[in-house]
Amino acid sequence: MSLLEVDRINSFYGDSHILFDVSMRVEEHEVVALLGRNGAGKSTTLKSLMGMVQVKSGTIRHRGVEIQQLPPHARAQLGIQLVPEERRVFGSISVQENLQLAAMTAPNARTLDDIYETFPRLAERKRNRGKQLSGGEQQMLAIARAMIRNAEIIFLDEPFEGLAPLIVRDLIAVCRQLADSGHTIVIVEQNVRAALALADRSYIVNNGHMVYEGTPKDLHENSEIIERYLGVRA
Repeated sequence: MSLLEVDRINSFYGDSHILFDVSMRVEEHEVVALLGRNGAGKSTTLKSLMGMVQVKSGTIRHRGVEIQQLPPHARAQLGIQLVPEERRVFGSISVQENLQLAAMTAPNARTLDDIYETFPRLAERKRNRGKQLSGGEQQMLAIARAMIRNAEIIFLDEPFEGLAPLIVRDLIAVCRQLADSGHTIVIVEQNVRAALALADRSYIVNNGHMVYEGTPKDLHENSEIIERYLGVRA
């Protein structure tokens, strides 16, 4: 039994059919990369798994229990967290207050010391307001909010978008540390090289259909798939 099993889900925005019989699995302590071109359905997949987009058919199982009818907050209580592309950091309160707010409803919240050990930069900026942070610092805070809730599964939606290469390198190291410490990660990312550097397995979504599953090594060796579905030369 996989930690998360997705079986032929179909999702819509209004009358527009976005995901078509999408199936995937996520194993415990695994990093899964969800790849594809812009508009392929990657973020919709994460939002469907989180309950922000309601699936019309198909099943989502967490530890064997169907959760597709649960609202987002109930899925969060199960230990599933989404770090959205927009980050959604509260700009008017401090870094520490952002973290404390996230921890309030967590069944087994981690300590601030744990978070600051992983993110020393946030410790330095803990009294700064969210809106005073750089893009990279805001992304650190967005990930840290999921981390302080001791999330079992973390969905990362475009975590490296618009960030400098050095910041991306640091965030990759943090994500690897999270995976090594027992978190399971599903990452949606346009930076194929960065995503595959983290991943144990990868999926490719194309026009709402799941078209590929394999290891990063397999994908690197399949230049035709990379060029056809990702627009990247191997």
